[in-house]
Amino acid sequence: MSIQAANGRLLVWLTLFVGLISQIMPLPSVIEAWRPDWLLMILIYWSIALPHRYNILTAWLMGLALDILLGSTLGIRSLAMSLVIYMAVLHCQRLRNFPQWQQALVVMSLICTYHLIVYWVQFVMEGSKFDLDLFLPAVSGLVFWPWIFWILRRLRRHYKVR
Repeated sequence: MSIQAANGRLLVWLTLFVGLISQIMPLPSVIEAWRPDWLLMILIYWSIALPHRYNILTAWLMGLALDILLGSTLGIRSLAMSLVIYMAVLHCQRLRNFPQWQQALVVMSLICTYHLIVYWVQFVMEGSKFDLDLFLPAVSGLVFWPWIFWILRRLRRHYKVR
């Protein structure tokens, strides 16, 4: 493995770490419900850009780390992220060719799917109540996706991540 390839992989894992930290960073209670799913959006980007390297296993590991950091039942977010990234990898060729606004809508639906899976598992295990605030991160993900895509694409091209 060359130095450039090692640096590219380090960059990807660094972006995933930043996404993980952004996911658990405290926010004011007014905007907490609107917190974008930074980690999931970063995972979606890398799974679309490099599906042969960053896919279901990466999503499972990041979901497990998020479960540990949030102190929730182990495996809930791992399952949800793995299923969502499976859908993204399955359709990565199509998603790459979509216009930016259409990609943002697909990402929004993937984030909704993620939250519905997490809710469903929590409902089965703990009997949690349904709330429409569940979909607010998907709306903020719709807004932030073009920026996430632009930043990560620039990083990928600048550092020649393959």
